Amino acid sequence: MSTLYRSFGKRVLDLVLATLAFVLTLPVMLLAALLVRVKLGAPVLFRHRRPGRSGELFTLLKLRTMTDERDERGELLADEIRLTGLGRLLRRWSLDELPELLNVLRGDMSLVGPRPLLAEYLERYDSEQARRHEVRPGITGWAQINGRNELSWPQRLEMDVWYVDRVGLWLDLRILILTVWRIVTGVGISAAGHATMPKFRGASGDHR
Repeated sequence: MSTLYRSFGKRVLDLVLATLAFVLTLPVMLLAALLVRVKLGAPVLFRHRRPGRSGELFTLLKLRTMTDERDERGELLADEIRLTGLGRLLRRWSLDELPELLNVLRGDMSLVGPRPLLAEYLERYDSEQARRHEVRPGITGWAQINGRNELSWPQRLEMDVWYVDRVGLWLDLRILILTVWRIVTGVGISAAGHATMPKFRGASGDHR
């Protein structure tokens, strides 16, 4: 059952639920996009290259939540400085992630799986942590319902691999249902002192 779900059922579930979610949330997505255009200007979408299954890069789509403010050297300011009030609101209700439904429909992502992180992290994972790329990355995942950005990096990556070893229909449905609860309660949106999380420095680096 698990093998059949991994190879066939999971993709079917993604297509059915992502199509339904896209249609139902389209008015909200368009309103949020309009607010981003008015408050932050163009572009409305944040596009970023992220590693997917097997580490292959794809273009992640999100609603923009930050300004492009830079210092005197032309470098972007810290995330917590560039994150706007609108951006905080969008992140609080995970509305900035609605465009990722298009990534799911295109086959870049799954509804459930390890979150797609930065490409620069690929060389920093140890062999066990790198196994998170054995499945498509997800809009939500096991780590997201068990602490999200309040987790340390070792905890988060360990949970990602735990999910990879246990992919199944009932686990995915459980994660999706609990994700709705986490959005309502707002648990784990950011790590203390950060807009989201500090950068991952590697298996032996600073994880906080």
